[in-house]
Amino acid sequence: MGWLDRIAECNRHDLSGFLPFEVEGRRIGWVRRSLCGQLAERPEVFAVTAEGAGFAPGLDTPGRRSAALADVVREWHGSGLLRRVSGELLAVGASLAEPPLFLIDRSAVQAFCFSAVGVHVNGYVRRDDGLHVWIAERAAGRHSYPGMLDNMVAGGQPAGLSLMENVVKEAGEEAGIPSALAGTARSAGAVTYCLETEAGLRPDILYVYDLQLPAGFQPRNSDGEVAHFELWPVSRLAETVRDTARFKFNCNLVIIDFLIRWGVLGPEEPDYAAILAGLRPALPIAPWRLW
Repeated sequence: MGWLDRIAECNRHDLSGFLPFEVEGRRIGWVRRSLCGQLAERPEVFAVTAEGAGFAPGLDTPGRRSAALADVVREWHGSGLLRRVSGELLAVGASLAEPPLFLIDRSAVQAFCFSAVGVHVNGYVRRDDGLHVWIAERAAGRHSYPGMLDNMVAGGQPAGLSLMENVVKEAGEEAGIPSALAGTARSAGAVTYCLETEAGLRPDILYVYDLQLPAGFQPRNSDGEVAHFELWPVSRLAETVRDTARFKFNCNLVIIDFLIRWGVLGPEEPDYAAILAGLRPALPIAPWRLW
């Protein structure tokens, strides 16, 4: 096992089984070829051709697209195509600064392979014996990746919040961090990946933040998503990511990025250039965003 193995685990996909999904002439997602037959059964919602899919011509406003997708999500959940409906709406749009093209329930994002956005926060502490990082263990009852290790704070980006507003919200819910302290988190860029899953593709963007915490601070979870927190020396963190698969797959990218930025993983590392490139591969979509 090694750094490139962690990166490769996040980027396994084969686009030959998918067709592009376009809106307003831009590719913003993909759909499995096997799903196109079901889309074609709803011609009032979807336009499907041999080359790809998109919305029916009459769905020419964000409100109409959102309402139509909500109806499809309810139908798919009722038929068992979707295992659950999250109730959390995500907004698909051209950029964080522009109005969304439509809203969609989080549970259906992978079916259309839209680029999902998340925020991940590295909580670190400076001590006399060196740099330490807070690690979360996901609760055993979570529906995805139960019991695996995670970044101190992480969450998807819902509609209606800025990235920093979401950092503050998630930090409060997941780690009991006061808003004033969470608001000092420093933006540190982003990592990307594209992973094929049973549900579809995940061409995702994770916005990364670093948050320095007081030496005496103890994170406390309030939303039931974290079993417990541990404060690790950065050397243990690096070894665990490099040599094991204990962390949730995409958290490895965030941690590798952290290790590079803090000089723990440096240019003397074999395949260093490949590791750098692997943290931000080009996504197979137009430069549109979901937030």
